[in-house]
Amino acid sequence: MEDDDILDASEGPQQRPQSLMLTFFGNHVLDRGEVYVYSGSIIEVLGRVGVGEQAVRSTLTRMVNRGLLHRRREGRKMFFGLTPQAGRVLEDGRTRIWTQGAVNDDWDGSWTLLGFSLPDSWKRQRHDLRSRLTWSGFGALYSGLWIAPGHVDVSAVVEELGLTAHVKIFHAEAAPVTDIEQMIRDTWELESIAARYVAFDKRWTAHLDSATAEDPLATRLRLVSEWLSTIRTDPRLPSRHLPPSWPAGPAQETFRRVARRTQDPAAAMAGELLETAP
Repeated sequence: MEDDDILDASEGPQQRPQSLMLTFFGNHVLDRGEVYVYSGSIIEVLGRVGVGEQAVRSTLTRMVNRGLLHRRREGRKMFFGLTPQAGRVLEDGRTRIWTQGAVNDDWDGSWTLLGFSLPDSWKRQRHDLRSRLTWSGFGALYSGLWIAPGHVDVSAVVEELGLTAHVKIFHAEAAPVTDIEQMIRDTWELESIAARYVAFDKRWTAHLDSATAEDPLATRLRLVSEWLSTIRTDPRLPSRHLPPSWPAGPAQETFRRVARRTQDPAAAMAGELLETAP
């Protein structure tokens, strides 16, 4: 956890400012086209979820340096807009949340296998590849052999990381002798994944049951950021091979209930608060 992860634990898991920032842009900027948002607006919005001004400014700078945001000055004001790279990241997250969902009950029996061998000195490249593979649903079957359910196209990810010459990708089905349930238990930490869903469901069900007035903009930022963090650890394993009463379904329904309740009020509030430039 970084020093600027300053959200109150009573509000749920502490989310990094960059995660909240991406959630903000994904929810309220992505569909507006190539617009830039005034930094003061961003500071005001993220302040609603407990992120201080200095943390917002430093996060914006880091995201510019990482190629996720463009920066443009208009008079004495600084505006920030999404880069194509950030747009792809946000579209991918949107697909994962709203199209794919957390429950995989239509698996076709196929697996994607990815093998890689990198020089020992390539620690950063190895870390980046593993992080991207995890987000794409892969788990480490062995140290240099990763596996994901279904037909997963990660060729663009591998190419973007400059590792095409070091990676081999295959699509296959398991032989009958393979114990798929045991393989899943060996490859992924099911207890940890399930616990995150249970905790999410409990926390946001309590929120739905609470009579306390909410800030819909802040609530939606926390909700989507936490849900993305939760499903990031879940490879969408085939339901037929998971333990009974797998908690992803109930947690997803709770997420969608809160999302529906906050969608329109949050959008209206963002429309009033955000100062943008074309």
